[in-house]
Amino acid sequence: MNNSSEKTIFDFSNPADQQPWESIDDRIMGGSSESRSEITAAGSLRFSGTVSLENQGGFASVRSPAGDHDLAGANGVVIRIKGDGQRYKLGLRIDIFFDGVSYLAGFEAPKDTWQEIFLPFDLFAPTHHVQRLSNAAPLDPAHIRSFVLLISEEQAGPFEMELDWIKVG
Repeated sequence: MNNSSEKTIFDFSNPADQQPWESIDDRIMGGSSESRSEITAAGSLRFSGTVSLENQGGFASVRSPAGDHDLAGANGVVIRIKGDGQRYKLGLRIDIFFDGVSYLAGFEAPKDTWQEIFLPFDLFAPTHHVQRLSNAAPLDPAHIRSFVLLISEEQAGPFEMELDWIKVG
């Protein structure tokens, strides 16, 4: 990816981007998973918690504050992350409704090492409650309202990943 064409969306070392991300876990439907987000001393966003499969649960997520992110003209999202080797998803939301459609793309958070991962927009699948939708409109990068970090896919137990920044290019 050509770094000169990248645009920073969030850089968690920047105080302006250090607003808390809201936890939205399977507790909203009777599960018992829990997550939290915090800004580390090094200036990254830490997403951590425990996923539980009890009570038909199995997901934990955090969502960025709502905003207007016009990503038109970009080819995808670049994230700089490190984690625990588990599989996560990055979500893009085009509305501000609590229970709306999320466009999700999966990635593995490399264990204990920072890595940049490029997620092209055509990898982001429309979902509702992590179920893929066949009748949703395609992702429109010009109208992104918020970003989501999610862990699911029956990965029970503790998890932790850090996100340094999000860019598009």
